[in-house]
Amino acid sequence: LLRNHNHNNNNHNNNNVDDEKKNAVVVESVLCVPISAAAAADLRYAAWEYQTQQLATQWATEAGFTVGYIHLRSMSGPEDMDAFVKGFFPNYHQQAIILDVRHNLGGNIDSWILDILQRQAWQYFQGRATNIRNGGLGWDQQYAFRGHLVVLVDEKTSSDGEGLSRGISELGLGRLVGTRTWGGGIWLSSDNTLVDGGIATAPEIGTYNNNNNKKNFGNWGMGIEQTGITPDVVVDNNPRTCFDSQTDEQLRRAIDVLRDWLKTEPVVLPPPPGPKPNHSLHPNVEQCSSRRN
Repeated sequence: LLRNHNHNNNNHNNNNVDDEKKNAVVVESVLCVPISAAAAADLRYAAWEYQTQQLATQWATEAGFTVGYIHLRSMSGPEDMDAFVKGFFPNYHQQAIILDVRHNLGGNIDSWILDILQRQAWQYFQGRATNIRNGGLGWDQQYAFRGHLVVLVDEKTSSDGEGLSRGISELGLGRLVGTRTWGGGIWLSSDNTLVDGGIATAPEIGTYNNNNNKKNFGNWGMGIEQTGITPDVVVDNNPRTCFDSQTDEQLRRAIDVLRDWLKTEPVVLPPPPGPKPNHSLHPNVEQCSSRRN
């Protein structure tokens, strides 16, 4: 690394400094450690996640509501569970959450996420000095999300990412925005190992529910297998316009959906019912007690 040590000096008393020393170039050793192509791709992906989260927060603020953003790369275990925990629990009290499962590779944690998303607030706590607005205990069930949920999907949302999306839709937990998903809704196991350490997989476990006629999914596959999920709001990210404008049309539409949703169904904290009842002893009770004495 070549570094020029020529600094501007406003002190006119240094006229005797030799010009060659002022313009000296110092050679410094810098150790560069190369990374793999996979590690470089992971860094770029992480940068995209962070930028998308920042963009979601910015656009929601401009639209006048609060939002939490969660991106799940897959549904495959501890790392993806950590990603959901880090994104959900600090934001469960927001007016809206965007759950981004675009590019999701699948896995098997949909039921765990759906269990958390189905929690409902059925009672609220208020102490003498604290309440749900100033840092009090909040509500029960703890960490129940009371706001509106939008799920972002695209053509690379696959397997259990699709299962989670369909579950959110079927259970009435949120709305789907994006493009039609990959289309893999028949489950597999990982016990078909071969003598050379490989694995042979084949479709094994079909899915259905009792809402097939209502949703017109047919008898098997929940409208996922070989068809993919068509979201409630279809919008594609045009590669050229997204590159030129550095924007995300699917994320922008999710913000618009949430803004309009909040206008028709505001998410507000319930006020306390009024003064607390007086449960002190009735005066007649106290008089009777004194007379007996």
